Amino acid sequence: MSAEVHFDERSGLVPVKTPWGQWYQTMEEVYIEINLPEHTRAKEINVDFRLKYIAVAVKGKTIIKGDLHEKVVTDECMWSLEDRNFLRIVLIKIRGCQTCWMSLLVNEYEADPFTFDQMEKKLTLERFQKEYIDDYS
Repeated sequence: MSAEVHFDERSGLVPVKTPWGQWYQTMEEVYIEINLPEHTRAKEINVDFRLKYIAVAVKGKTIIKGDLHEKVVTDECMWSLEDRNFLRIVLIKIRGCQTCWMSLLVNEYEADPFTFDQMEKKLTLERFQKEYIDDYS
């Protein structure tokens, strides 16, 4: 077992690996992490957020493009370039629709059945902890 897998399990992350990086989710957010060529500049990145759509292009090359699994709050979604070789995108799930996404895009970048089961368990635990803390604080 690699140290990365061990860290992800302890931190509560259940990532779905993709050709460009990975994505994972919490009850309220979906995180997309894209590995970029060295020395990428922010002005070379184009991220288009819409209610149920995302497009990501780097240096004119499309990385991700399509309909999201569920709707997001476009005004609250954001992206950041880290170390000029790593793009992190945070999608904010629509309030009240905090379901576990089976895939990032409709029929694309799907979690395998085991990973999806693990995601659902993590979100169920997160939901329970949040409700417990809200009820008793």
